[in-house]
Formats: sequence, structure tokens, C-alpha cells
Amino acid sequence: MIVLQQSETEISERALSLFAGKAQRAIGLEGEVNVRITSSRELQELNRRFRGKDKPTDVLSFPSGMPKVAGDIAISREIAAAKAAEIGHPMETELKVLILHGLLHLAGYDHEADNGEMLLREIALRRKLSLPVGLIERAQDGHTARKSAKKRSAPRSRGGRR
Repeated sequence: MIVLQQSETEISERALSLFAGKAQRAIGLEGEVNVRITSSRELQELNRRFRGKDKPTDVLSFPSGMPKVAGDIAISREIAAAKAAEIGHPMETELKVLILHGLLHLAGYDHEADNGEMLLREIALRRKLSLPVGLIERAQDGHTARKSAKKRSAPRSRGGRR
């Protein structure tokens, strides 16, 4: 389920819900997932409360640990809009990149500790799902997002599930 805190004319909740379901199946993640697209202020509060980092972030994932419920994903509308403008693609595309990243975290991947396993899985999935460069690649490349989005030479191997 996708929940937009504020109505956005350029964003289709239906298209994002369909994408989230397709991405979830591609990952092999079972259970209900809720995605909340909200303000940077709310993401900052969640980031401070749950990660001890008092700053806004683009996406946070909250695994549930309950049967039939995979978890929740929170996305900053403002950060997604700014990144989409910087890269030059629609905001809906950026939201899909963030949803995919959040779903991978719900599936147990952790790019801060997995020696590139999540990166490889994200690359393979974004290719399969026709998405531009992912979050981990942007951070690792150290280039501007626009330059990273134009890169076509990424590793082709796939990481396994954790």
C-alpha cells in the first residue's frame, strides 16, 4: 500500500503500488509492505528516533518481524523531488528507486555491512525493472547523480539473499 501524505498530481499511487508489488515479487519478499511518502521533517524525526541521526534522509525501512507483514518504508517527498530534479528524471522514477532500496532492506540486505551484496542485487533488480542508477551506486561513485545516471558499465553478477 502506498500512502502519500500530501496529494501530488505528478505521482500515481496506483503506478507506485503496481511497481512495489512487482519489485517485491522480484526480490522474493513475502508479506504486506506499507510505503509512506511524507515530509523530510518526519523522516528526520524517524531517523533521530530509530537510528540516532538527527538529520533527514531519503528512505528508511522498518522490518516488522510479524508473520505476513514484511514491514514499512518511509520516503522523504522533498529529498526525492530534489534528487529527481538533479538527475533529470520524473519524481515517480526516483520514488521507484527509493522503494526498491527500501524493499531490499526489508528483505534483510544491509549495504553498510554486506561487502557489496546489496549493491549487486540492487543493480540486477534495477536493470530488470528498468530503473536508472541506484542509491548505493550514487553514494559509492562519488560523482554527481547526473554523471552516475549516464554510466552504463556496472557489474553483472548477482548477490544472493541473506
